[in-house]
Amino acid sequence: MPLIRPSTDADVPAITAIYAHHVLHGTGTFETTPPTEADMAARRTDVLGKGLPYLVTEEAGQVLGFAYCQWFKPRPAYRFSAEDSIYLHPEAAGRGAGRALLTELMARAEAVGVRKLIAVIGDSGNAGSVGVHRACGFQPVGTLANCGWKFGRWLDVVLMDRYLGEGATTPAEPA
Repeated sequence: MPLIRPSTDADVPAITAIYAHHVLHGTGTFETTPPTEADMAARRTDVLGKGLPYLVTEEAGQVLGFAYCQWFKPRPAYRFSAEDSIYLHPEAAGRGAGRALLTELMARAEAVGVRKLIAVIGDSGNAGSVGVHRACGFQPVGTLANCGWKFGRWLDVVLMDRYLGEGATTPAEPA
């Protein structure tokens, strides 16, 4: 049974390798050049510095995937909305690791005050990501058609979202 836990500095090489695979072979990210370990470490530090979760799943000591959320936009009014990201080692796909990571990420994001989690999914043909988000209660809210160019073709972005906790049913702060 895979373990889900907060990421550590020691996980950065595995996180970098997993992400590099998706940059070079997938359309879930629109990056075209894999970031270095230093870049990925800095991104992780930024997420953690904002008090947001950055998780990994591992089995037998091998990192199988990672997930984190980042504030959706930097302006103060967005301070209760975050965008999630999940990437799996290719051998972990289809084994429930993505759903488990997203479920834990949602719980930890809610615990730090996130009220809405937003999925910005590269490629409308990305059935795995769309499916795991749908399975975790996300609803489609729109598609940005042909807004990315990768691997010699135009790609869509699918937007999905899900309320966490009280969502928009109560004020976020006392009046």
